[in-house]
Amino acid sequence: MPEHSETHADKQAGAPDLPLWELIQTSYVVARGFTEVFGTVGLTPVQFGVLASLATGEDLNQAELARVIMVRPQSLGEVAVTLIERGLVEREGPGGRGRRARLRITPAGQAVLDRVLPAVVAFNAPQAIGLSGQDAEALTRMLRTVRGTLSARDEPSRHP
Repeated sequence: MPEHSETHADKQAGAPDLPLWELIQTSYVVARGFTEVFGTVGLTPVQFGVLASLATGEDLNQAELARVIMVRPQSLGEVAVTLIERGLVEREGPGGRGRRARLRITPAGQAVLDRVLPAVVAFNAPQAIGLSGQDAEALTRMLRTVRGTLSARDEPSRHP
């Protein structure tokens, strides 16, 4: 396991633990790595999220898909169009404002996803990120808890 090298921020005596700030700082490094991984097949992280979500076999509309991959529905529109133009996703139904059209992954989209998944798995491997398998599982659980807690705060109240 690689040894952790301390940064200036790590060395500040008496500095409070700021786990969410650490998460942001880590996300920059992770995003750079995933940009390289997804770039090998011409995808962005959001496009990968769309393909991976649709690969479960469930056809989703843009609003549902945006909720699943945690992006704004408006920003997903352009992503969907790009994936449709590339033949990686197809739209079922008329689409357009106020019309529910479902999206589904195409065989070409599944092929791209299948090509990149081994690299995604390798990038996430515990030894690749300096963790034991047990620590990686614990980190995954903790991150899901944080995401769920903060997402629940962000959702508008649906109850009067």
